[in-house]
Amino acid sequence: MKIAWVILILLSSLSLKGEELFMQKNDTADVIILSNKPKIFYDSLEIKASRHRFTKWVYGHVLRSTKVSVNKDLQSYEYYKSFEKKTIGTIRIKSLDVFGPDFNDTAKITDIWIESLANKLHSRSSLSVIRKNLWIKEGQSLDPNLLMDNEQLLRSLPYLKDVRIIIKNDPLNDNLVDILILTKDVFSFGLTGGIGGVNKGNFGIYDKNILGMGHELGTSLIANTNRSPNIGFDAYYAINNVSGKFINFSTGYSNTYLSQGVSVSLDRDFLRPQSVYAGGLTALRSYRSNRINVNDPVTTDSTLNYLYLDGWYGRRLNLGINRNDSRFQMTLSGRIRYTSFYDRPAPDIHNNQYFANSTFYLGSLSFSKRSYVRDYLVYSYGITEDIPKGYLHELVFGYDHNEFGDRWYSHVFLSTGNMFKNKSFYLYTSLGMGTYWKRTGLEQGMTDFKLNFISPLFHVWSVQSRQFIKVNYTIGINRYDIENLLLLNSDGIRGFGSQIEKGKQRLTLNVENVFFQNRAILNFRTAFFSFFDVGVVGPAEQSIFKQSYYAGIGIGLRIRNENLIFKTIQIRLAFYPYSPEDVSNIGFIFDEVSRNSFYSFQPRGPEPLKFQ
Repeated sequence: MKIAWVILILLSSLSLKGEELFMQKNDTADVIILSNKPKIFYDSLEIKASRHRFTKWVYGHVLRSTKVSVNKDLQSYEYYKSFEKKTIGTIRIKSLDVFGPDFNDTAKITDIWIESLANKLHSRSSLSVIRKNLWIKEGQSLDPNLLMDNEQLLRSLPYLKDVRIIIKNDPLNDNLVDILILTKDVFSFGLTGGIGGVNKGNFGIYDKNILGMGHELGTSLIANTNRSPNIGFDAYYAINNVSGKFINFSTGYSNTYLSQGVSVSLDRDFLRPQSVYAGGLTALRSYRSNRINVNDPVTTDSTLNYLYLDGWYGRRLNLGINRNDSRFQMTLSGRIRYTSFYDRPAPDIHNNQYFANSTFYLGSLSFSKRSYVRDYLVYSYGITEDIPKGYLHELVFGYDHNEFGDRWYSHVFLSTGNMFKNKSFYLYTSLGMGTYWKRTGLEQGMTDFKLNFISPLFHVWSVQSRQFIKVNYTIGINRYDIENLLLLNSDGIRGFGSQIEKGKQRLTLNVENVFFQNRAILNFRTAFFSFFDVGVVGPAEQSIFKQSYYAGIGIGLRIRNENLIFKTIQIRLAFYPYSPEDVSNIGFIFDEVSRNSFYSFQPRGPEPLKFQ
């Protein structure tokens, strides 16, 4: 009987019937809290569960409301601006346990034994590690933009769940303020794995915050009984913000049936509009692989054996342009990319070679503006999210010293997002047009247009929901035979694994509705979603609307615990009408998915547009 009640409780947490939300106004902020008026179903369930000691404990400790509390004034630019130009007296950092306390009650203690055990096993982020990621200093005049940027930087660290900066006036000196930085870690140790049929699988462990030092370490075992080596492994080690210079270091080694190689990289980004310089170095020695690097969309059945070296450097230009806008940034960057192959496939019938020995010189001039809007329940499940707004426009020019013929390269890229005032929706658009060119004409050219729309939060009964719409159109110009656009997953129709339907031109539309549930089980929050994806792919020389279209319609469930480093668990069921012969009409998947990220409008090192 007890087991039946536990199952009933677990299933009820997935119901769309959540607790009602309302706005409560206080002196300092608008706070969204949960109504104390429970639904009749949960009231009845609580009475029945209370009849037995075990089910009463389950109801009180496992199935419980998760308050979504967002203090918008504390997170807004206006809040920081109210203390502008005052002198920072002291900066104090308080790191909270992973489980139990929150920013509204820092003394709260979890009463669930497994969470208490996890708190003891977890090494909190060292205060010195957090302090080295601070741009603000004691004795400094308070700059609201700097404070806003610093909070966003801290929140972007992989081992921190959320950050809150609280400012208080010094009671003895009205020109002084004291700053308290509250940080909340994620439980940084994680497991990953999967099984691909009866003959292959993988299992891995990783830690994103070793001993609270901000270092990362991970390793995986990868097996395939039909390929050699049958059991292989890969490993990586990374350091975030080496010695407080905001330089990230990473190195990795792999020897699996998929690839064998070693890599090392250093990089520093334009983290703020005021960042003076940025750059990066990467070295990769691959002895066996099917692509140039993990981000390259082109793969081959032949074995690739090559050396890849890449370095770039960028500098902020201060030419007096738009000097009254502190969020504006103009940068000049240069890059050298060297690739040398030892083993590779033969050229195609036109004597074109995608995998060519090459030294590529690139330069770029970019214009950008960026700031942040704070929100929640967009890609996360209740924690603060920093949504960038602004633009990034860049001009790139390059020269490719290529063994199959030297050629020039150029492209223009324009992007903008969330520039509407007082609008609760988000809209991102981008347009990129570029090509290689030489005496014989253009080659490997492309045009790419993207539009991403995210609706405001709206209610379906008592459930908070959002709608996501994406449109993407890409067309290639004289692309190589090996380069093709597909309708795979994030590039087209989710779960659509066809390798038959491909071409040099593609148009896709993705619509998704997400319903964030108000109940949680051991801090695991859930979100139901429905989706409709449609895509068309075909030759570049013909109208895209004359090609056959394919679609995917489905529903799913995502499960996420923001206290854990684990990826989001996703269960999805889809129907594919008129599917090609290598795709079933029905698709079911249970997997891990990474959280989507926002486009940052951050200047970057120059590189060609990606045809993918």
